[in-house]
Amino acid sequence: MSATEKAKAKAAQIGGKIKKEAGRLVGNESATAEGSARESKGHLRAAKEKAKDAFKH
Repeated sequence: MSATEKAKAKAAQIGGKIKKEAGRLVGNESATAEGSARESKGHLRAAKEKAKDAFKH
């Protein structure tokens, strides 16, 4: 996985987790759901890059 893609995936995961927890803290279900979605997107992006690396080797 390239360093830039890895950083983007990790940023999405962390940003999503922060938004999810902030939404949970204030009771905003919309923000919680959006944060969960962003975090999941980061996990999927990381998995995609790992799969690409597996096929390269």
